[in-house]
Amino acid sequence: MTATSIRPRDRRISPVFLGILAVTAVAGWATWAGFAAQPGIAVFLFVTAAWIVSLCLHEYAHARTALHSGDISIAAKGYLTLNPVKYTHALLSIVLPVVFVIMGGIGLPGGAVFIERGRIRGRWRHSLISAVGPLTNVLFAVVCTAPFWLDALDGVPADFRFALAFLALLQVTAAILNFLPVPGLDGYGVIEPWLSHQVRRQVEPFAPFGLLFVFALLWLPALNGAFFDGVDAILSALGVTDLETYCGQNLYRFWQETNTFCSVSR
Repeated sequence: MTATSIRPRDRRISPVFLGILAVTAVAGWATWAGFAAQPGIAVFLFVTAAWIVSLCLHEYAHARTALHSGDISIAAKGYLTLNPVKYTHALLSIVLPVVFVIMGGIGLPGGAVFIERGRIRGRWRHSLISAVGPLTNVLFAVVCTAPFWLDALDGVPADFRFALAFLALLQVTAAILNFLPVPGLDGYGVIEPWLSHQVRRQVEPFAPFGLLFVFALLWLPALNGAFFDGVDAILSALGVTDLETYCGQNLYRFWQETNTFCSVSR
């Protein structure tokens, strides 16, 4: 089998993904139009569904690049259908990232697609396969912040603007965390092909715990503050203010008491 001889059903977009995309569109419209009686519910559905869409595209980017780099087994595993159910670790790739968004507003990276690296030749290809995932988050962040850095916010409802700001924050945090050169994350996957065999063997046992290690570090107040200062600086350069991301998260967590300052700003 070659990349051009893949069965149509192996590349057909999954109804599951289309359903998530539909929820994103409907909830986005409800947020824009102010249709929902409780604006926070619409924002919650819109941001959560859009976040899952970005996770699916992140993993699709890995899979598609691996396919064209020589791993034709990708198609049979269902990774090209954008169906999150097909992922090797659905818990890590979908469930936990959504939970951490709800809990703390952090775009937690996941690890889902299983790539048969032995089928792929060339260090640059291995690095590219790892890099395209977080680069997808970067692209998503650029799209979300486009109305801000293009000064095209006239007529954009405040709730929708806040939702986009919070969604952009999630994408930026996901991109930064994923690019960290920590075993188990995409950043390490980028540099791993260039390391010696001995170093890779020594680091390999720590890969399953890399993400937990990073998350534990983010619980330290000093590191957490430095991390989000960097995130805020990036968003500020893209035209998104701290107030907009704060109000977006405030709306997203609708079950908490709404901040009056955000209500006045709307």
